[in-house]
Amino acid sequence: MNSPSVRALLVRGMLAGLAAGALALLVAYFLGEPKVDAAIAIEEAAAAAEGSGHDHGEEAPVSRTLQATAGLGTGVLLYGVALGGIAALVFCFALGRIGRFSPRTTAALTTLGLYVTVTLVPFFKYPANPPAVGDPETAGRRTALYLLMIALSVLLAAGAVILGRRLAPALGNWNASVAGAVFFIAAVTLSYALLPGIDEIPADFPATLIWQFRLSSLAIQTALWASFGLVFGALAERLLVPAGGSREAGKEAAQPTG
Repeated sequence: MNSPSVRALLVRGMLAGLAAGALALLVAYFLGEPKVDAAIAIEEAAAAAEGSGHDHGEEAPVSRTLQATAGLGTGVLLYGVALGGIAALVFCFALGRIGRFSPRTTAALTTLGLYVTVTLVPFFKYPANPPAVGDPETAGRRTALYLLMIALSVLLAAGAVILGRRLAPALGNWNASVAGAVFFIAAVTLSYALLPGIDEIPADFPATLIWQFRLSSLAIQTALWASFGLVFGALAERLLVPAGGSREAGKEAAQPTG
């Protein structure tokens, strides 16, 4: 694939990420923020009951209203743009290398793979918790473990793809794909067992709120990835397949040049 096409796909990926971020922002505001407010209210009530000495009359540097609107919007939209750019580069590498698929199908498969490796695998080991949950002194360790799980997931997924391609001539595409998937699942399971767990949820914190917050966090990520895959697939198809082009033309456009 030539450099102009990569640049054009990168721009389209960032635009698709911006559009996906806008949808994820709506989900975060209407579904996620109420759970954050509920968790903060519980934390403040517990601190007041214990007389922890917090000065509740002192205003925070950034108001909660600003955090839930401008702060949330800026963070989610920038995250969407960055995610879109990275996903577009992954798409450029995958195009024509994972099979003779059209650009739209390749975009869908690439997005699904990134969603599984970057979101689902880390989520099931280190799920998101409300702001009132967790020891502030272990925040750095928890963040490092979460990022390590993402890195391991991506590396294991890449290894599974490579394994599948190596086995394809001997086993056929379907059996090789199954073997790669089994390797990925087994390796992720081993990683789950070896990496330390984190359990800092207070015994008196409502379990229902914990799971509502986690499900809303997963819903935000799902909305982001799904909308990105749909929008970017359409944009990539329009760029790489000429107007009125046939399905075969789309497959020819998907062939790698290097």
